[in-house]
Amino acid sequence: MALLITDDCINCAVCEPECPNDAIFEGTDIFEINPDLCTECIGHYDEPQCVAICPVDCIPKDPNRVESEDELKHKYNQLTGRTA
Repeated sequence: MALLITDDCINCAVCEPECPNDAIFEGTDIFEINPDLCTECIGHYDEPQCVAICPVDCIPKDPNRVESEDELKHKYNQLTGRTA
């Protein structure tokens, strides 16, 4: 699954620079995640870096964007040209 940022976001901006895929950006009201770029850090790290650093725990998996680990690895491969 891609991740999403909920309305609980306090706009602290600590998540944005942690994303290795540049999937996090400043939205109109809160930070947002581009699901086409989010791999949950598969291929980069053992856990999603935005989730690990978020001080308010507002970054769950997006239930509307269900992706298997293999699909996330494939997305990583497409985005980076490397193999996860």
